[in-house]
Amino acid sequence: MEQLFTLDSLFTLCMLVLLQAVLGFDNLLYISLESKKAPADKQSFVRKMGVGLAIILRIVLLFVLMSLIQFFQDPFVSLHDNSVIEFEFNVHSIIVLVGGVFIIYTAIKEIWHMMLLNEHEESHKDVHKGSTKKIIFWIVIMNLVFSFDSILSAMALTSHMEYVPQLILMSIAIVMGGILMIVLADKVSNFLQKNRMYEVLGLFILFIVGIMLLSEGGHLAHLHLFGNAITPMSKTTFYFVIVVLVIVDIVQGRYQKNLLAEKKRKEALVKTKEEK
Repeated sequence: MEQLFTLDSLFTLCMLVLLQAVLGFDNLLYISLESKKAPADKQSFVRKMGVGLAIILRIVLLFVLMSLIQFFQDPFVSLHDNSVIEFEFNVHSIIVLVGGVFIIYTAIKEIWHMMLLNEHEESHKDVHKGSTKKIIFWIVIMNLVFSFDSILSAMALTSHMEYVPQLILMSIAIVMGGILMIVLADKVSNFLQKNRMYEVLGLFILFIVGIMLLSEGGHLAHLHLFGNAITPMSKTTFYFVIVVLVIVDIVQGRYQKNLLAEKKRKEALVKTKEEK
């Protein structure tokens, strides 16, 4: 236990919390967009309850992974010597792949609803009974999907420590990361609520998150299509694409404002000439 009260452990804890924050960005975006499906007066409760339950289940998942890590990594079905497809599916790869498919489906569905404005407006008004529990359920499930990468990365960062200090340190980091996520979730959701134009940007970022998870799941499953290996999208590439999307959105927004301003200016000139 003395290993917990050292400068090295404190530095490791700071790194773990930072890791939770960085890897939790895509999760935070999903929580903010998913919670909007709940009634307005319950959205904050949904976010807090979803993340709160997910923190507890993350710690449970941490115990499970620490004890049964080899079973999550060992393949249970495989196919080799095939010219079209080859794979070695394990539990970890299946969870990541299913999570990626679900997030892509969610993003496409919401983007489609936005294109059909009337249907989009009605979907916000028509909130079925029991939907709050369903939304909390999906927030918790997707939180666990996102947890795998952060927990496995945390295990790698603390691999030099003994079992008990390692477990305690990672549990503290998970709780601190969860509290940070609860605080930021409301801020992100409020920002998207006040700036509806950025909701589209958020959904496309979510779509890229799904693609990233699919590539990661394919890599974990050693998936080969027509002899070509599926390689995971690096975090550097992911954040670069996000930055490009944000810049494009900002430029397009300002360009649109300039066009509207120019249109109003021309209309004002025409009106002034007609009055003369």
